[in-house]
Amino acid sequence: MNVVQINDLMYTYPGAAQPTLRHLSLEVEQGDFLAIVGNNGCGKSTLCKALNGLIPHFIAGDFSGQVLIDGVDTRESDVGELARKVGYVYQDFENQIVRPTVLDDASYSCLNYAYPDYLERGRTALAQCGLEGREEEYIWQLSGGQTHLLALAGAVSLGPDVLILDEPIAQLDPMHADRIYEVLRELNARHGKTIIVIEHHTEYIADYCKHVLLLKDGQVKWKKPTDQALQCVEELQACNIFPPQVTQAAYQMKRLGCICTAERLPTTVEQGKKMFSQLRFHAPAVLPCEQNAQPETVVSFRDVSMSYRSVKGDPRTVFDRLNLDIRKGEKIALIGSNGAGKSTLMKMMVGLLRPAQGTVSLFGESIADKKAEDLSRQISLVYQNPEEMFIQDSIYADIAYAMKVRGIPDWDKRTEALLARFRLSELADRDGRLMSGGQMRRASLAIGVALNPGVLLLDEPTANLDIATRREIMTVLEDMKDIIQTAVIATHDMQLVCQWADRIIVLCGGTVVADGTRDEVFSRADLAERVGIRPPEIFTMAKALEPQALCYTIDEFTDCFREER
Repeated sequence: MNVVQINDLMYTYPGAAQPTLRHLSLEVEQGDFLAIVGNNGCGKSTLCKALNGLIPHFIAGDFSGQVLIDGVDTRESDVGELARKVGYVYQDFENQIVRPTVLDDASYSCLNYAYPDYLERGRTALAQCGLEGREEEYIWQLSGGQTHLLALAGAVSLGPDVLILDEPIAQLDPMHADRIYEVLRELNARHGKTIIVIEHHTEYIADYCKHVLLLKDGQVKWKKPTDQALQCVEELQACNIFPPQVTQAAYQMKRLGCICTAERLPTTVEQGKKMFSQLRFHAPAVLPCEQNAQPETVVSFRDVSMSYRSVKGDPRTVFDRLNLDIRKGEKIALIGSNGAGKSTLMKMMVGLLRPAQGTVSLFGESIADKKAEDLSRQISLVYQNPEEMFIQDSIYADIAYAMKVRGIPDWDKRTEALLARFRLSELADRDGRLMSGGQMRRASLAIGVALNPGVLLLDEPTANLDIATRREIMTVLEDMKDIIQTAVIATHDMQLVCQWADRIIVLCGGTVVADGTRDEVFSRADLAERVGIRPPEIFTMAKALEPQALCYTIDEFTDCFREER
């Protein structure tokens, strides 16, 4: 039985020259676990908003065709009625949290529908989403992953047959990402919910989803069982979707003749063990390390303690007598689970937060003694949500703003140069909030470096981006070596960490539990278990074949593992 039936759907946003969805037809069976993939702008979110009636009831535009949910035409039903058939957890899920306590929020939608058992419905939804026992807690006591589960519980409480999640793990560490998908698997297998996810992380698709739908240019390219879908390496890559690293490695080695097999490409590490079992490990040559003089310290934390006041209970301590130095020229990745203190650390560096005790110094001078104008010339923070960087009505004005108000000579020429460097010249007159995710990231970076700061801080620069756009941002970071002396990135993107950073700082509970190179950090199994971090999948694959192997990229893996001739 099909719970979703779409017939020849066409949709064009107001003012758009071309339709976003073009003659789209689709069937989704009851009980499916479907991943929707495609490059940025292909219509994934638009399609999902058509399923719960936001299009066309709330979001205007030219709409034709038919969307049936459990036999009900979305045009003939209001959004309130459709919410009981299709639950939606948005990419910016924090905006779905509207009440102060956990149970209050989970049951709020049921209260609005005047269900007499609204509290019981809320408790049941919390139990199904793994939040049982937290009913009376305030929402600000929850971690990012728990907040996401609360948004899911709010949708589940109405009892919909279909649950849609837009980028469910984009802002989560691996531990919380696993938990989200385990809850979704339980809702699918035990409670019969049809799950639809918009997802770029193909390793999670391989482990959890039953089918994959590829969208291209607003049309259904194909819908296939997951194992078959992930075999279409070239077709997926052409749409900027990259199969799991294990699959990519097998495809590359097979194409180069390094392995000869008629078997299907592996999509998980367990499958990879079988295909790669005949390969032999060849340790790479170890180059001698150059002993350079210790560079100067640009940021210093000395006995820093920081706590957040709490409405309920004791203040939450984030840092307790933290000591840490950041040196000139370093490329640092700041990693750790949600709530470990990464964003707090960055906000203290730019003076947005003041420590309760201790001193944060920038270039040898306490930040507390610096004027805001002087700070902004020395250090810059690019926010996790790039739209928060846009205060003007065009990208040109946003990039120029800080330079213009400070009277920087030739600010207009520098603005043009930055637009060109970040490939934004053709978008100069566009409002930053109306651009694609990758364009917004590039624009926020241009704003961040406008004043030539000595230190650049980036909070989750690749969150919510497809892999192709994430690679583009990594290229931009590499190209900025001549602009930025020191860079610190807070991220859950382990591929970015392993390919870009020369120093990794691991936070756990406000404490630095590891500080070193990627080999020093990721070779420690106890650290991964304690902190909830996870190296790239290809690293795990290499370790499964040879415990001494340290491979962080597909190229490193294919160089180290070869068949004996």
